[in-house]
Amino acid sequence: MGVRASRFAWLLSLPLLLGALPAQAASALSAWRLSREGVLELRTSPGVRLQAFYEEGSGPTGPRVWVDLPGAPQRSRSVPVGGLVREVRIGRPDPGTTRLVLEFRPGTRLDPRQLRLVGTSRDRWRLTLTGLPLSGFTRNVGEGDMDATPSSWTASRPSGFSNRGRTTSGRPLSTDGLPAVPRGRFRVVIDPGHGGPDPGAVGIGGLRETDIVLDVSLQVAQLLQARGVQVLMTRTSDVDVDLPPRVSLANSSNADVFVSIHANALSMARPDVNGVETFYFQSGNSLRLAQAIQSQIMAISPGTPDRGARPGRFFVIRRTVMPAVLTEMGFVTGRLDAPRLADPNFRRRLALAISAGILNYLQGAS
Repeated sequence: MGVRASRFAWLLSLPLLLGALPAQAASALSAWRLSREGVLELRTSPGVRLQAFYEEGSGPTGPRVWVDLPGAPQRSRSVPVGGLVREVRIGRPDPGTTRLVLEFRPGTRLDPRQLRLVGTSRDRWRLTLTGLPLSGFTRNVGEGDMDATPSSWTASRPSGFSNRGRTTSGRPLSTDGLPAVPRGRFRVVIDPGHGGPDPGAVGIGGLRETDIVLDVSLQVAQLLQARGVQVLMTRTSDVDVDLPPRVSLANSSNADVFVSIHANALSMARPDVNGVETFYFQSGNSLRLAQAIQSQIMAISPGTPDRGARPGRFFVIRRTVMPAVLTEMGFVTGRLDAPRLADPNFRRRLALAISAGILNYLQGAS
């Protein structure tokens, strides 16, 4: 198909999977628009999962960008565009999927490193075709009502671009076995580290910390909410949030705990360094929270070193007023940790472990 997997493998994103809709469900795509400014906008059913892909062209075939959504369209169709985009196609690659394809003219040069589909609200998504001349977009095209009143923001998520066939696990999350706490009593702030132009650590195979931690954090939020915990997140998409606003959100929320989720790194020349560690600033409740999370992550990470619950002076745990920790789930540069962090099934287990640690702590506080 013209895709060079080795070249683009590091672009794999880590979207949160919420479980498939029934095979005959209606399409989650409500409306779409491609503007003369080279911006693709989507309106979807609230809270759905999207996956975005890139395929480079070869010879007479131009490059393609496509987005897969749950549910099947009523009909397949093709919308001529003109300019650099030859057409937009809406199709049904299988009975449970809607696929929106941007088909570009042969010879169009796209840099997939600059492509990112970003959630702007719970039912809105935007992809800016960066690097292409505006003269290549001759008119606005689209279908449906993009200007309908948007839903309020909750946990929308970004979908980066991956090679065709590289998908995350579709296994649904389950709260079976997680500790129970009184519903509606607790509030937790989850802080996915980094984001936007700050990818955090970049490790083996181009594994990006920001993608890992957002994926795990969104799953933690979903699990905690299913247990009746109120969850606030410092970011829910691939955006840059400075450290003071993260602290301000937490301190103004009257939250019971603050958990910042990260992945560690060292030199690429030191793949022998692996391990899990969780930092706290003040002893007492923060130490107990750190120990609760650390023990749960270690239980699902056999063989990796236990670097322990340790004191640290990170801004987000030093300036927050509630019990606060920063957990490092493993090394993206580690020979043992990196393949695990890249594995969607292991990230699912990480989310369950972190959720169990938080809930165990909250049980002791109830």
